[in-house]
Amino acid sequence: MNRRPAYAALAASALFITVLAGCGSDSDDNASDSTTTTKAAAGGGANCETLPLKEAGALTVATGEPAFEPWMVDDDPTNGEGYEAAVVYAVAKELGIEADAVTWTRTGFDEAVAPGEKDYDFNVQQYSITAERDEVVDFSDAYYEVEQAIVAAEGNDIANATSIADLKGARLGAAIGTTSLDYIENVIAPDTQAQVYDDNAAAKAAFDAGQVDGIVFDLPTAYFITAVEIEGSSIVGVLPQGDDAEELGFLFEDGSPLVPCVNEALATLTEDGTLETLQETWLNQGGDIPTLES
Repeated sequence: MNRRPAYAALAASALFITVLAGCGSDSDDNASDSTTTTKAAAGGGANCETLPLKEAGALTVATGEPAFEPWMVDDDPTNGEGYEAAVVYAVAKELGIEADAVTWTRTGFDEAVAPGEKDYDFNVQQYSITAERDEVVDFSDAYYEVEQAIVAAEGNDIANATSIADLKGARLGAAIGTTSLDYIENVIAPDTQAQVYDDNAAAKAAFDAGQVDGIVFDLPTAYFITAVEIEGSSIVGVLPQGDDAEELGFLFEDGSPLVPCVNEALATLTEDGTLETLQETWLNQGGDIPTLES
């Protein structure tokens, strides 16, 4: 994507991460064949003096192809702009890894969830933490609690929906392998089978072509799409979550010894308000959106 959201422009320079030493830990016993690098120790939590990294001195992070706003700006995670890119560099800082030692690679969404060894330290592309996925991969603690929202064209019958029941007769779609699709199939359960797309870009194209009445996205993506990408569209409402909030986490290969160190970094970023600040900068730009009735 080549356009940057207007609300991101003023904050861009603030998101480049300076280098400091981070937490300290001892993960050699679990590192197996992973290359390790040493970092400075700091107080609290896990002891991560030696980081079990895939490549000595570098943090290798995977993301999608393409990577979408507002999670990453201009499909370029190296600029540190967008919520997920900014969080990765903030975590790297806490781990004692310089910003220029963060290396990015690309993977498919479903490809990363498959079992087996990964050639990166972790993957970030809005992976919801689920029990099913956790059987074959590992997750960090949450870096964001997300809500689902439905987007419709202005003037469509569902644009004035106030409840889940109002969506039953609609043609709805979402990207494959996402909790957005799960929500359509298992919660809304529309009369017409959900339309499934390879990614958000394909879902948006179908929406533009009038093939569906509404698309389900995570709320930050819905904010961006309605503000920047799809003229004449609006967020109908936030979809009720029920008792279990949906949380996003970094995805690791099963048994990764790096998970406790990343969790320690995320705990620090939560406690000092960094994650909240980055969410306000990149994600919470649409104002109050009504929640549909269950």
